Amino acid sequence: MSIHRTNPRPRISAATAALLLALTGAASYGITAPLPAYAATVVLQAESAPLTGGTRVETEHVGYTGTGYVGGYTDANKGNASTSYTVQSANAGNGSVKLRYANGTGSAKTLTLTAGTTSQQITLPATSGWASWSTVDVPVTFTQGTNTLALKFTTADTGNINIDSLTATTPDTTTEPGPTDPSGVGATLPFTTYEAEAGTFKASTIGPDRTYLSVASEASGRKAVKLTQTGDYVEVKLTKPANAINLRHSLPDSGDGKGIDATLSAYADGTALPDLQLTSRYAWVYGSYPYTNNPGEGQGHRFFDESRVTFDRTLPAGTVLRLQKDAGDTASSYTIDLIEAEETGSAGTLPSGYVSARDLGVTPNDDQDDTSALQTALSTAKSQGKGLFLPAGTFNISDHVNLSGVKLRGAGVWHTVLRGTGLKGGLFGQGGTSTVENLMIDGQNTVRDDAGGHAAIEGDFGTGSVIKNVWIQHTKVGLWISGPTDGLKASDLRIRNTYADGVNLHGGVRNTVISHSSLRGTGDDALAMWSDGAPVTHSAFRNNTVQLPTLANGAAVYGGSGNSVENNLISDTVVAAAGITVSTRFGEPFSGTTTVSGNLLRRTGSMEVNWNAKLGAIWVYADLHDITQPIVLTDNTVEDSTYSGLLVTWQKQVSDLRVDGLTIDRTGHHGIEGNVSGKGTFSHTEVARTAAAPLDMTGGFTIQRGSGNSGW
Repeated sequence: MSIHRTNPRPRISAATAALLLALTGAASYGITAPLPAYAATVVLQAESAPLTGGTRVETEHVGYTGTGYVGGYTDANKGNASTSYTVQSANAGNGSVKLRYANGTGSAKTLTLTAGTTSQQITLPATSGWASWSTVDVPVTFTQGTNTLALKFTTADTGNINIDSLTATTPDTTTEPGPTDPSGVGATLPFTTYEAEAGTFKASTIGPDRTYLSVASEASGRKAVKLTQTGDYVEVKLTKPANAINLRHSLPDSGDGKGIDATLSAYADGTALPDLQLTSRYAWVYGSYPYTNNPGEGQGHRFFDESRVTFDRTLPAGTVLRLQKDAGDTASSYTIDLIEAEETGSAGTLPSGYVSARDLGVTPNDDQDDTSALQTALSTAKSQGKGLFLPAGTFNISDHVNLSGVKLRGAGVWHTVLRGTGLKGGLFGQGGTSTVENLMIDGQNTVRDDAGGHAAIEGDFGTGSVIKNVWIQHTKVGLWISGPTDGLKASDLRIRNTYADGVNLHGGVRNTVISHSSLRGTGDDALAMWSDGAPVTHSAFRNNTVQLPTLANGAAVYGGSGNSVENNLISDTVVAAAGITVSTRFGEPFSGTTTVSGNLLRRTGSMEVNWNAKLGAIWVYADLHDITQPIVLTDNTVEDSTYSGLLVTWQKQVSDLRVDGLTIDRTGHHGIEGNVSGKGTFSHTEVARTAAAPLDMTGGFTIQRGSGNSGW
């Protein structure tokens, strides 16, 4: 079911390979190019430094980033072992160095860190083994200009440490401008979001950091607040009334990879609220794609999950909501990313034209398997010419509940829950016009299993179906819609923490629109149109808010005709990801125009670690097939791209690229970059504040410049 089941390295010539290496640098993991100025942060892979005094690159122990780690800080090299790095600082002043290390000796060890003209001995506590990595933050003082960082095993140190990377944060007076979302971009959402780091806290912060496998790289805005000590807290002031919150958080995993459960205390203006019941059961995966729950495989990620709680009263606007680690809150740490607060409204009652599932013998909250009873109730309701209403409560399902020309309605996303069992449980379309609305589908997937797991909603939805106001989490996929579905309208969805795609329109889907939905923490493309075996045609992703897909793109169009990606707000892609890609990497070629229009992309693009390739915020990728049909990019905005703003590649041609009204502001690489044959027209394209040359186009691609271009 995954479009990322296989991931071969592209077949390229030696000359092209050399060019790619030059463009991407040597490191396979993390960001080694400078980040935009306001972040003033650079990740230094230890193995990239000059190695002296017996230090050496090693790969024996798993869990490292980059191409290895540095060992040799052993007793035999005491007084000699050293690595050194060069860091540029725009200003003199206080900064920090975060050291990622492993210490399997069982006791704390020391090394000496030199920054500029000052040196200090740093203590590195023991980790649980040589494949267990930790970090320490060391305050340092930088001089303006070039600074040398050196990590030494002096005669006064105890050494015997493996070093993975150093993250240097230098002082910079340039600050990031606050978000200015233009009207009409992204989803209209029923909740108010409060970023933890923007609140008041007694705790430490993490980030900003985009390094793959770092916790901050998966946090909204790449920043979060970490509670570690009893009494640590973060608090926000509500701007609207709320009687419920949804919390995005990260707890440590358990040693066996099954997760831990822990409470977190909550207060409203100092008065205790019900404790939040949190878990890391649905977070943390390890090893190589498609990942496992075995911590011994290293490379842990998928750090965050979300938990929701309703309070016994409505908190008015102006209430100070505090989340605090009290003595009874037993997790070693709580990393708080954001809080979404809202009013749930009362549970819906039986609407006209529906029959209650309870009246047909389906009883919620009884811990029984309701799959068969629900299926029978749907058939009965259909035979009566009515829809099936699911009252407030939890219904347990262990297999597909089949839909064919029926209406299924719950009492609201905070009130009616379809609860999956293991990898199973979801709604399966079998043709006909169906409606699904006002309910939650909460799975129990803890790992990705493409063959065995169920999507929350999948299959053929006939003609003119509607999916509206559905909350989905902890399933393999959110929506996997297959042809010949025609005219499906899906809106007001919340799709969170799936193990694969958020939405995939797969093969032969027509005239389908996904709109005004919030997708976050998906394990593959958040939004994908995959023309697999038959083209997806005349379909659209429109006015959605996409955040933090932990693998792959914010939105992707793989072949097809007449499709569009319009007015979406996409932010914080993590790895192997563009913000938006138009690609022939999978499936059928393009057979008609594809339009990408009015989108706002923030902190998107990332490293493709399998290829050592820096992917742009917008990526046009001619891989298996030429792209000969028009690709129209209109009025898109790229802010703070991790690498290039627009990337056009690869081994086939892109013969009709039309760019009009593209704004690229702040990049970690080029503004416009490409290595491809073909041609394109560019008008009203503005590029500013790029880390590398604003334009770097090779491969024979011809640019025809229209009016209104600047900065490149």
